[in-house]
Amino acid sequence: MLHVDGLNSSYGASHVLFDVSLVVAAGEIVALLGRNGAGKTTTIASLVGFVRQRSGSITLDGRRIDQLPSYQRVRAGIGVVPQSGRVFRGLSIRENLEIVRGRREKVGWTVDRVFDVFPDLRPISHRDAGLLSGGQRQMLAVGRALMTNPSIILLDEPSEGLAPVVVQAVGSLVRRLKGEGIGVLLAEQNHRFALAVADRGYLIERGRIHYEAPAAELLGSEQLHRHLGI
Repeated sequence: MLHVDGLNSSYGASHVLFDVSLVVAAGEIVALLGRNGAGKTTTIASLVGFVRQRSGSITLDGRRIDQLPSYQRVRAGIGVVPQSGRVFRGLSIRENLEIVRGRREKVGWTVDRVFDVFPDLRPISHRDAGLLSGGQRQMLAVGRALMTNPSIILLDEPSEGLAPVVVQAVGSLVRRLKGEGIGVLLAEQNHRFALAVADRGYLIERGRIHYEAPAAELLGSEQLHRHLGI
């Protein structure tokens, strides 16, 4: 589904990603693990087109998308849930979902279908998004990404700042995406949470991928200890 090969990106003159290569298959959850500043968010931003790409390729569903502007990458099938689950706080839950238009060639996701996946949002659909709890905000942010009819969703630090019980709910949310056949790239510093839901994981440090393995193999490994300092 998503195939990234030799991706190099930069902020101005600063080279920040070095030959990043990774794969996310349909219905697969892949964790991208690293410390703060390791390059996780930069990888997400590069895939969406927010950061200048120097070289390499990004292929989604067999189509090269690395030369497309960000809005066309979303139309091609990339959904994004930014850090802290940012939503339109002045709009209601329903308005947050309705303002996002999916790809015209696909019937795909509707507001009612999003509420079927996240039933807790349906009875409060009139509520302003600025009044939501952290967990509800994450549900809405994912629901808004679903409304673009994605093949893959990029989740940037979805557990950040959330209480442990809410983190568990976010884990269930990620598994629901897998059940819908959607690939997930999960950029996380919380390795316990990420590896509990992921199928595979990559370790990134200083903008380079250093190791890749099944999630069960990564948990408690020497590589995890070395690159995350745990």
